[in-house]
Amino acid sequence: MEAYLAFRSVPQRNGPLPQKYKELILIAINAATTHLYGPGVRRHMRNAIAHGATRAEILEAIQLTTVMGIHSCNLAVPILMEEWPTDGE
Repeated sequence: MEAYLAFRSVPQRNGPLPQKYKELILIAINAATTHLYGPGVRRHMRNAIAHGATRAEILEAIQLTTVMGIHSCNLAVPILMEEWPTDGE
C-alpha cells in the first residue's frame, strides 16, 4: 500500500500541469460511471475551486465524463451545487 500511495502521489508533486487542471481531471475520474465516488468528487471539487477553477470549467469536466454514461452528471452536478460558494460566479 505504501508503494502504491507513493506512486500515486508523483503527479501531484511533479509535472507540467497546473494544480487546477489536475483537480479537474480527478473530478472527472471520480465522477466517471465506472467509479462514481462521491467523496472524491467533493474533495477534488473543493481543491479545484481553491485553485481558481470556475463553475463552467468544473461543469465541463463533468460533461466530458458523461460520454461514459449520464450517471456522472447525476452524481457530480448536485455536489457542484453544494460546493460552489454562494457569493461566487
